[in-house]
Amino acid sequence: MLTSAQPGFGNNISHSHRRTSRRFNPNIQSKRYWLPSEGRHVRLRLSTKGIKTVDTIGVEAAVARIRARGVRV
Repeated sequence: MLTSAQPGFGNNISHSHRRTSRRFNPNIQSKRYWLPSEGRHVRLRLSTKGIKTVDTIGVEAAVARIRARGVRV
């Protein structure tokens, strides 16, 4: 919701050096935060980088960024 993390793509390379496609999925977690301005909890689906961003900028600023993108929280 915060960082818009999407899967990356690459190759698996076997011992014989044969290449097959693979996906690198983002580490998505669901985390509940207390939102003091509204007096309620909000549940956010964040990547682990997004969780660190919320810890840095605060939950109020993070929710404001998410709402500015048009996502309902």
